[in-house]
Parts: sequence; structure tokens; C-alpha cells
Amino acid sequence: MALFPQTFIDDLKHQADIVTVIQDYVPLRKTGATYKGLCPFHGEKTPSFHVNREKGFFHCFGCGVGGDVLKFLELHERVGFQDAVKLLAQRFGMSLPELEESADQRAGSAEREGLLRVHESAAAWYRDQLAGAGGARVRRLIADRGLSEATAEALGLGYAPAGRDALGQFLRGQGFPEATLLKAGLILRRDDGSVTDRFRNRLMIPICRDTGSVIAFGGRALGADQQPKYLNSPETPIYSKSRTLYGLHLAKGAIRKGGFAVLVEGYFDFAQVYQSGHQAVVASCGTALTPQQAQLLRRFASRVVLSFDPDAAGQGATVKSCELLVSEGFDVNVAILPTGQDPDTFVREQGRDAYAERLRQSIPYLEFLLDRAAGAHDLHTDEGRVRFLGEMLPVASRIPDAAMRDRFADRLAFRAQVTDEVVRAQIRRAAVQRQTTVPTQPAHAFGQVTKAEKGLIWWLIHEPAAGLLALRELEEPDFETVASRSVLDLARKLDKNTGFSPAVLLERLSMVDAQLVTGIASEGEAPVHDVHSCARNLRRMRYERERAAIQHEMDRLQQLGAEQHAAEIDALWARKRELLQRIEGLA
Repeated sequence: MALFPQTFIDDLKHQADIVTVIQDYVPLRKTGATYKGLCPFHGEKTPSFHVNREKGFFHCFGCGVGGDVLKFLELHERVGFQDAVKLLAQRFGMSLPELEESADQRAGSAEREGLLRVHESAAAWYRDQLAGAGGARVRRLIADRGLSEATAEALGLGYAPAGRDALGQFLRGQGFPEATLLKAGLILRRDDGSVTDRFRNRLMIPICRDTGSVIAFGGRALGADQQPKYLNSPETPIYSKSRTLYGLHLAKGAIRKGGFAVLVEGYFDFAQVYQSGHQAVVASCGTALTPQQAQLLRRFASRVVLSFDPDAAGQGATVKSCELLVSEGFDVNVAILPTGQDPDTFVREQGRDAYAERLRQSIPYLEFLLDRAAGAHDLHTDEGRVRFLGEMLPVASRIPDAAMRDRFADRLAFRAQVTDEVVRAQIRRAAVQRQTTVPTQPAHAFGQVTKAEKGLIWWLIHEPAAGLLALRELEEPDFETVASRSVLDLARKLDKNTGFSPAVLLERLSMVDAQLVTGIASEGEAPVHDVHSCARNLRRMRYERERAAIQHEMDRLQQLGAEQHAAEIDALWARKRELLQRIEGLA
């Protein structure tokens, strides 16, 4: 990706006062050295959103979000980094420089541009085939599925004829090289060296990025014996299935306006729901929802209503999607449809108002999980109740909010016909023993970051010269297993390239790391007043890890037979003594 020069980014952030920018969106009041207001990223009545003008960052102690002024614009305006730069430059009247591109970047940009152009040309050709005489039966099929001409046009539906090389011939005639067609996955090379169109005798469904550019296709079989039923484009430099939500380019405006999205599984589910007037809808296209898709959707909404098929596969996907979406910070409800009906068939048979009522009656995901588990077990028997509790206790233990967990425990106890105290005790036990969680905090939640790490990060932001001196005392092995390693590694890399500054560090951090750093930097004073002791403690932690590993190996050899492994044990003792001396030297 082309980049703005770092000197321009630095100058822009120097000119763009973060308090002035954020006050365009959030009323702020000066409290001591910082400014305070209600967080724009989650509902709250007591202000927990802080802006530090001097250091150029914001942090919310309520939801944990944080970053620099560009990160604020990315989150609030739901745009990428480069668009945030453009918005900020426009706000402060700064002219944008030419984008910097290396030779590899220019080649990559040219390749992606070529792929976008060939997909647009292919989409137009498919539409022409649908509108022509050969597309008559496909138009009838579309009408039989209850889709209007206006919907078909909005979706960009097309038709791939049965001919072996019809699309390929057209695109080569338009000047596209065969290598580009192969890279795009629009044609295939056979073992004998000949080429053929990938999509033949299929209803063509363009897949677009959220800006509206066509980046791939889905092809629905038209022949009774044609396999597979749905054929999709392969992954390319412009298309990644795990990072794409079907229909987002059409739905994003309605999603932003309503603050929520309806998530369905397939192309025709999307088409029917969208046509019915519920335009805040996207589809995962039958694949398991991915974290990247959830993060893409999070740019536009914080609430999701899942509307999947009611069969076993659809309900299983619902459960997995619920937990993933919750882990990405969404409020999640589930819309229940009658057995045997997906959103496509339900809307066609029952109508838009009936579907709207199903959406209104959607239930919180925890209630859905509870109902689903209760329906799978006979709660009139002790055995059934035990199995029911065994299925639901891990779910309850992963609920992060204590009040919500207690309410869920009450409902769980009522369903299982046991006392509240028993269920709550079991939930606490499950919480201690659980192996997986649905987190609402970053992986390195503050409790998992040592005081030494917090101290070093605080000094890097507030007193970077001293912080860097301490950081340079450390070696690569000192960072193994350190929870904040990604932050400290980035700081070391910037320091090595003589480009470290708190502003650049904040700019380059991931969302999760920015939350960690701004949370630490928002503290009024350093968690550790001697920054060099932070480095010593991190070094001591490394030595303790190495000592424990040596002791574990010695114990293993002792069990195998001390006499047979005497030489190895002696060597390990020598290493252990050396480590103990080093640990004493750090005191």
C-alpha cells in the first residue's frame, strides 16, 4: 500500500491539536492536566473518556479504547488510516503530498488495478449476457426466486453462458493479458495447456468490497446435475473470503443509520431481506464468520441480529458466530425462524412484515443458547438436568459482567430446577477451570501485564529518552513470554531505525496495543519511579524462567536415574548456579 511520508504525518499531528479535533465530536471539560468527556464509543452516563493534549492521545477507562488523533478519526468516522489522514489534513488546511511507493509497491498497485479493471469488465459482460436473448431462462429463474428487476440490477446479477471460452475471448479482445485473467481466476489452464472459463452455465453474483468495486464472483449452477451448486472465485491479491462481507457496499449506509446489522448466510438470503426493505443486512456467504469479517462490520455497527437457517448446521454456525461477535465487542441477538425456513423462503412466503416481527422478537444470544440447550435435554430427569448444566456452565463462566452472570445463573437454576447457590458455586468452579474465554478485554488485559512492563511503557510515553535507555539494556530473550512484547518490540524497532517518538509509536500500534498503552500512559504518575529497575525486573523474570526450566529438566533426569545421567545433571547444576548468581547481581 502506498504511504504518506512519515515527515508529513508527524507535521500533520503536530499541527492538529487532538483536543480541538475531538471537541468537534465530543464536549470536553478540562480536569487537571487532561480533558474529560462522555465516551463516543460506548454508552455511559459518567465521563470516563480522557484526552491528553500534551502527549497527543485519548483513552477511555470504561471501554478501553485509545490511540492518537488519527486512530480517533478511524474509529469515529469508520475509515481507514489514509482516509483519516486526508480528513485531518482537510480539517487543518494542509495540502496532501504525493504518496510514496517503492518499486515493489508500484508493481503491486499496478497488479491490483489490473485485477479490479478486469473484474469490472467481466461483471459488465455477464450483465449483458443476462439481458440478451440467451439469458431469458436465467431471468425467469431470478423472477421465480421472487427477485425484481430492480433488485437484480442493484446486485449486479449476470449470466455466464455454457461456452468454453466466451468470457476469455471477450476479455482478451479488450486488451487484458491472459496472465491477468488467470491471476483473477476468471479462466483456468487445463493439463493439456488449453484455457477455459471458470464460470460456465451459471447465474453470476458479483462480490464487492465495501467501496463497491467488484473483486470476485459467486456462480450458482443452472443445470440439475451441475456441481458444485455454488462456485466462487479463488483468493487473489484483491479478494480474501475471510475479509469480505457480501452486500456491505449496499448496506453500510442503512447499518450506520440504524446502528445495527442483520447477518445472514447466503446470497439469496441477503437478496430477499434487502429487497424486503430491511437494507441493513450483510451475508457471510455460507462460510464460518471470521474475526476479520467481524472487525470489518464493527466499523459500521455495534449491534448484530443473527438470522441463520434453523437447521442443525445453521444453529451450530449461530452459536460460533455469537461467541466470536461478542468477543469483538458486539451486542448480539438471534432471530428465530420456523423449522425448514431460511430468511429467503420465509420472506417470500410470509412477507416483509412477518420478517420484521421476527427481528423485533429476536432474543439476546445468551437466551438463545439457554433455550437451545434446554430443548436438547429432558429436564424432567436428573440425568437430563446434569447434562444441561454441564453444557451451560462453561457458557456462564465466560460471561464477563458479574451482574449479567448472576442473572443468567438465576435463569439457569430455574430451568434446571436447582438452587441459585448451587449454580453460582458451579459457575465459579467452571470459571477457575475453564480453558477458553470470550474476552471483552484485549489478550494482554492489564492484570496480565507486569508492573515492570507498565513502568517501562509509561516512561517511553512520558520520558522517552530515559525509557529508551532502559529499553536498550534488554536483550531479545528478555522479551520471551512478556505480555506486552508487541509494544516493546515496536519501540525497539523504531529506536533502532532512529525513528522513535511517542507519537509514532501510538500511530503504529494495533487497536489492542493502543488500548493498553494509552491506558497505562493515562495514569498520573509512573507505576515504577526508577525506569532502570523495570529493565532489571524483566531481566530477572527471564532468568527465573530459565532457572525453572533447568530445574524441571533436572527433576526429569533424576526420575530417569541419577547415576546414568550424572554428567548431564552436573552440567545443569552449573548453569543453575550461574543463573542464581546473575539473579543475585540484579538485586
